[in-house]
Amino acid sequence: MELRILPQNVANMIAAGEVVQRPASVVKELLENALDAGADKVSVVVTDAGRTLIRVVDNGCGMSPDDAVLCFERHATSKIATPEDLSAILTFGFRGEALASIAAVSEVTLRTRLKGAEVGCEVVFAASEQVSLKEVATPEGSSFSVRNLFYNVPARRKFLKSDTVELRHIVEEFTRVALTRPDVSFTLTSNNRDLFVLKPARTLKYRILDILGQGVVGEVTEIDAETSLSRIYGFIGRPESARKTLGNQFFFVNGRYFRSGYLHKAVMKAYEGLIPEGVTPSYFIYIETDPSTIDVNIHPTKTEIKFEDDSVMFQTIFATVKEALGRSAASGSIDFNNPEQTQMPHIGSSFDEYRPQSAPEVSFDPNYDPFAALSEPQGGSKGADSGFHTPPQAAVSRSQDYGKLFEDRVMDVSDIIVVQDKYILTKSASGVMAVNIRRARERLLFDRFIKALSASGHVSQSTLFPVRVQVGVENRMLFDENAEMLASLGFDISPFGNDTVVVSGVPEGYSAEQGKVERMVADLVLILASGVKGALKETMAASMAEKFAFLGASGSGQIASPLQAKRLVDSLLASDNPEFTSGGKRIISVIPLAELDKRF
Repeated sequence: MELRILPQNVANMIAAGEVVQRPASVVKELLENALDAGADKVSVVVTDAGRTLIRVVDNGCGMSPDDAVLCFERHATSKIATPEDLSAILTFGFRGEALASIAAVSEVTLRTRLKGAEVGCEVVFAASEQVSLKEVATPEGSSFSVRNLFYNVPARRKFLKSDTVELRHIVEEFTRVALTRPDVSFTLTSNNRDLFVLKPARTLKYRILDILGQGVVGEVTEIDAETSLSRIYGFIGRPESARKTLGNQFFFVNGRYFRSGYLHKAVMKAYEGLIPEGVTPSYFIYIETDPSTIDVNIHPTKTEIKFEDDSVMFQTIFATVKEALGRSAASGSIDFNNPEQTQMPHIGSSFDEYRPQSAPEVSFDPNYDPFAALSEPQGGSKGADSGFHTPPQAAVSRSQDYGKLFEDRVMDVSDIIVVQDKYILTKSASGVMAVNIRRARERLLFDRFIKALSASGHVSQSTLFPVRVQVGVENRMLFDENAEMLASLGFDISPFGNDTVVVSGVPEGYSAEQGKVERMVADLVLILASGVKGALKETMAASMAEKFAFLGASGSGQIASPLQAKRLVDSLLASDNPEFTSGGKRIISVIPLAELDKRF
């Protein structure tokens, strides 16, 4: 086998496989380069979620014609000259791979003008080859236009997701960078529509407000602590605002976003006992530390960080978050020092003039018998109910027999016991039958969703008033992408602005109360973001059934009476598979009489 040195363009394409994974990767690298160039105004324009065009324009220091050509060479950097420089990195890009990788898989046009220079230049690269270089009139700073991403790597282009998914990833990267620099103006435009127009913010909290909205900012508390090794500051969500939906969890070190499952555990440990299992609080945690104590070069995209002493950082973050949560809890929910706070009403002596002088008299006939006028039974209703809602009963005249209206079909209501809203117990021919309430609902929901996804549509009930729910720009795109599927399930959800949806209808039988609708939307975000939406309809139905299993007739999930329990069991027994959920978990268990005898 003969060894050979790879051609430069092939080597660049291999490197691009690590650095440029999708359009969002290009946006991230170009945004970081703009900030490294000292820009205080950066705009991003994408067409077709970056497939056709990604343009990043900044007012930074710009480049000379020689540097404009050299920047597309691999390992061209102005930030590292000696090995010692690697331990003092405070910039985003430093390895000189980004532009070379981007130019290897796209057509790139760079227009740039050095600050103070009279004229700028334009350089064009395609597939790592320089196409042209000429002088042009252009503003100070740089403008990178990346066209036809992966045009020469059709296999990579083929595996890109839908425009909505790719745009969501772009928004994610844009958000991460914008949160590092509240002093910089950012804009993001997609297909001629502005998604973000961020002016320089007075404080970090205002930048979070501009990006994620009042719904997030109104539920956070500040953290700020300093040790001999680092400073930790930012914001964490109050325990009551923790959500099932993953999102709005950010770590930054020296102005750089990074991921860390280990430090995430430190945050969650601080919340132990304050939030239920399965929910996650928001947090925006910024770490400032000596750059020589961290290694930012352990991942091609630099999203993972290695601290010199991870355990110390774990304990520091845990203690900082724990202390902030303690302060937040101790402060209470009413700020009496705030003059704008709603005042408590004052009731003075004049209240007596509104007090009634005497209690109203109530009279009743102790001999009245409401059943005295009933005639012989006229027959009853044998229709089965869905188990999730109580439809209005047919009008019943006084001549009807109320007992016959709820005629037994499976069991007598008097034989039913509901145990802590978890189990339904009733007698059976061989002993006692126990039904798991949540799993029973899950089974019926699965059947309902499968039917809805297999049919052309599903019945939707309108809300009394449309409910607006702020979900964030990224999550709102999930609803755009899945609009058809959600409509088939009975959801009437439409976009409102860039970060909000309006719920005008919910599937028949669900609560239309604002709080319940907001909870339902949060569950939908979690389901749609999980990735199961593109799988088989059974997977989607199973995921939704599991999440919505607690949403009974009123959305509360409570079994209010033995009659309601009976209806749930009746509906379950009418299912094609009443014994198991779609995930294979047992719903019904019969405890034989012999087993009961053993306990006595």
